Amino acid sequence: MQTPRRTAVVLAAAVMSGVLVLSACGGSGGSSTDTAASGGPVELTVGLFGTFGYDEVGLFKEYESQNPGVTIKYESTQGEDKYWPALQTRLASGSGVADVQGIEVARISDVVTNQPDQWTDLRDTPAADAISRYIGWKEPAATTPDGAVLGLGTDIGPMGICYRSDLLQQAGLPTDPAALSAEMPDWNAFLALGERFKASAPAGTSWHDSAGGLYNAIVSQQKEIYYGQSGDLVFDSNPAVRSAFDTAARAGQSGLTAKLEQFVDPGWDQGFSSGSFATIACPSWMIGYIKGKAGDGGSGKWNVTSLPGGAGGNWGGAYLGIPQASQHKDEAAKLIAWLTAPEQQARVFREVGNFPSTTQAIASVTDTTDPYFNNAPIGKIFSDSAQNAPVQILGPQDGVIKNAMVQALLSVETTGAAPDTAWNTAVGNVKNQVG
Repeated sequence: MQTPRRTAVVLAAAVMSGVLVLSACGGSGGSSTDTAASGGPVELTVGLFGTFGYDEVGLFKEYESQNPGVTIKYESTQGEDKYWPALQTRLASGSGVADVQGIEVARISDVVTNQPDQWTDLRDTPAADAISRYIGWKEPAATTPDGAVLGLGTDIGPMGICYRSDLLQQAGLPTDPAALSAEMPDWNAFLALGERFKASAPAGTSWHDSAGGLYNAIVSQQKEIYYGQSGDLVFDSNPAVRSAFDTAARAGQSGLTAKLEQFVDPGWDQGFSSGSFATIACPSWMIGYIKGKAGDGGSGKWNVTSLPGGAGGNWGGAYLGIPQASQHKDEAAKLIAWLTAPEQQARVFREVGNFPSTTQAIASVTDTTDPYFNNAPIGKIFSDSAQNAPVQILGPQDGVIKNAMVQALLSVETTGAAPDTAWNTAVGNVKNQVG
């Protein structure tokens, strides 16, 4: 086992300006054995998780039509917590990986720190010219100390609160986004609003979907979460992490959550249309997920407002990388450069909700509204959240730690575990896995 180096990746999530100067970051050649390079057909495999938006918007088919001889075979795993361990097994074996693989932002430091030899340096591919078009922190997070770039940025995850207008109306709460925001100056007020909702809520409906989702929203506003500036683990001593955990546990204990595990419990998916929860912490990428699960019947029922107090935050976002085992590196690089180009990023946001990570695309979507969400000004809500988000420090085990915290909070909701006990269990589990 390779010993992880104690380094952290600093993410300036508040940076919405400062376009990097375009420069040649390596040749456009590569060591791949692309059949398409010789004029023959090539099948590119793409493995992702969740909703990246490419299939939903029709980008794969469009790319095939623009590039005769290229076909794309696409597979997606709903839960990233299942996707990533399976990918690690395939990377270790050297077989079964796709030509293009998605990398969640909480995993990118692990890739850069512990797996650089298993991924392609994009400076040496046709994707080289795409490296410089992102907001200031996106590509540095995917760059090794010696300069290898292992992923192209897809989206970022600025935050809001998505809510069912019809359910809030039935409970006598404000439904206008600005009026609702005014009732939530902070997270304590958000829980107090939940108590008001619970007192008059429609039968079978909870205020929030899950304690784990609430926790992730709260920590998304922090600069320092699980790692300190010098790369040391601080998850168990960081008061911001414990405070977020306790706030989310209080929501679970108080009966404000639907006790549903995100992306795992079938009842969670069903809840978007059935109305088992009225609010959900909503990174921009959740917009597309809600549309997919709530369907046409949810149109006009859902809306979006800012986080409590109008604060900024970032939860999620991803990269596209090319494993070293790919036999089609050049063609895969051309595909990911096209998929992550500003024009495609803007289209994905307008149709699915994944917020862009390129400066040009961000500038083009600020006026976007979404008819499905009562014409909510999603461009402004998520642009403001991204601009107000703090600098974040990510480390190689962020994904592991986050999952441990979510599982501990689920035990508070579903088994009645005491918050202190659940916290100690999470800390112990993390130390057993991470050290």
